[in-house]
Amino acid sequence: MNDSKVTLPWLVIRQDDNGNRYRVGRYATQAEAQRIVDSLDGRGHKQLYWVERIGQNGTGAGD
Repeated sequence: MNDSKVTLPWLVIRQDDNGNRYRVGRYATQAEAQRIVDSLDGRGHKQLYWVERIGQNGTGAGD
């Protein structure tokens, strides 16, 4: 097993007011990604954030 390769299958995605989607970051666990979404939602911006697993809807946002 190669410990130098880290798997980060969870994405945080942001959608702006124009419907454009951007990858905010990649995370090892769903819980970690959800904490990021919760912190971004708490800032009061009108952006939409969510967690998505790579491969869930194709290969992931932006791929």
